[in-house]
Amino acid sequence: MTTLVFDIETIPDVALGRRLYNLEGIADADVAKAMAFQQLQATGSEFLPLYQQRIVAISVVLRRQDELKVWSLGSPDSDEGELVRRFFDGIDRYTPDLVSWNGAGFDLPVLHYRALLHGVVSHRYWDVGDEDREFRFNNYLSRFHWRHTDLMDVLSGFQGRGRAGLDAIAVMLGFPGKMGMEGSRVWEAWQEGRIVEIRNYCETDVVNTWLVYLRFQHIRGLLDQAGLERELDRVRELLGASGQPHLSTFLEAWRNATAAVGG
Repeated sequence: MTTLVFDIETIPDVALGRRLYNLEGIADADVAKAMAFQQLQATGSEFLPLYQQRIVAISVVLRRQDELKVWSLGSPDSDEGELVRRFFDGIDRYTPDLVSWNGAGFDLPVLHYRALLHGVVSHRYWDVGDEDREFRFNNYLSRFHWRHTDLMDVLSGFQGRGRAGLDAIAVMLGFPGKMGMEGSRVWEAWQEGRIVEIRNYCETDVVNTWLVYLRFQHIRGLLDQAGLERELDRVRELLGASGQPHLSTFLEAWRNATAAVGG
């Protein structure tokens, strides 16, 4: 079985904002403010519609056979089209089980709109049984199938009032939670040219999600206690051998969080 945990980071699509609101010649920062103001006036919230979100980072954890990897797709210089293509190419290549936190409510709809914008084709992702009969009963698009597990959706019992943030649940379970940044600060970091920091933050988010997923697989009875410990050790080995400061920092924070919970 191949499992792919994914997370995206987005910024306002200011090019679209200019066209929508006739803001040609206006600086990016001011266009973003105008977009937020328009949304606030319309809905009472500055959170932009999903079609107005531009993807700047996609990070993944891949668990396949004896392999466990974490990385961000493309390079810091990759454009959005390349990031989206790489994501859907991975689905076409591996047909993985997808895992996310709020992926059904945010990440995947954004990816749908951006795939539409960039003309990214994925036969496997969009198949609901027309090409593969098995996908009629278990596909990426149905909310209640296991080919995509949105942990926030499932753990809340598909009830809005039961939803929680990844940071809170990760901390509850003795994992580090959010480190160094949060989604609301990505636009600021992007404007300052800190794309590497954004990608690193996204990677720690998918590691948190993978760790929560392992605990979920345990309560489902799909991992016994020994199997859970083996998978957690595998993550520790990956982080320790990565040679990447943000992953080493995550490992140290995990040790400290575990000690605090145990105490």
